[in-house]
Amino acid sequence: EEVNKESLSKHYIGLHNESTFKKTAKAGAFVCFKPATGWGGEFFIADGEAIFRDLDPEVLREIMRRKVRISVSNLDFDVLDKLPPPQKEAAMRKLEQMVADGVAPKFDMDLEMLWGTDGRAMRLQAVQNAQSPVNRHPATGRPAWFCNLHNQARFLRERRPCGTPEVGMTDIYFGDLSLIPGEMLQHINEVSEKNIVTVPMQPGEVLLCDNYRVLHGRDIFDGDRLHAVSWFGDEKLQDDSAANKPGDLLNVVLNSAF
Repeated sequence: EEVNKESLSKHYIGLHNESTFKKTAKAGAFVCFKPATGWGGEFFIADGEAIFRDLDPEVLREIMRRKVRISVSNLDFDVLDKLPPPQKEAAMRKLEQMVADGVAPKFDMDLEMLWGTDGRAMRLQAVQNAQSPVNRHPATGRPAWFCNLHNQARFLRERRPCGTPEVGMTDIYFGDLSLIPGEMLQHINEVSEKNIVTVPMQPGEVLLCDNYRVLHGRDIFDGDRLHAVSWFGDEKLQDDSAANKPGDLLNVVLNSAF
């Protein structure tokens, strides 16, 4: 639904792999039932190995050394500033627990609830664990860019069509939660977009992608559109106990309002 609905038709979904810190899928099938009746809406893909090779070695070394953390939501509670300090502190801890218990489990992510990460003291953000932006393919052992920075960096989202409300606006930081410099984000964006291949599709066509190697996204569109994505070959990265499939998880979490 998230890749088709009209409210997100002018929202550009950047390159990403279908993955959380806990699990991913081996492959995906992108199916076209009806192209956009107006214009646009094409899926696009990029080779993670090519992005890895084309990145400036110093940029790659720095971001691999420091890792990345992704913030997936913004919840503003400025009203708490009116409370006396003891009550304010207690309310903040209670809200952290409520979000951690009620929201995070729905998405099968390891999320840390943090206040003020982006400089807004009364903003509660749900932030994923630190992870490497590079992954070795489980079958070939070859390194590939395996990172959702192109889709989730606020710096990039604010410079292209973006229909995500503030509550669902994502961002990406270094592993220590310090800001990634704009020039580094711009370089990664340029390399990513240089490797994008647009895939126009007609009804009945299916595109199969190796999720460990191929990043994917979706362009803006006009009119009615009906595509679907199915993920399979579920692989758990950390937790073998959960039975849920990743599905189109990141599109649901990152491109919809909570």
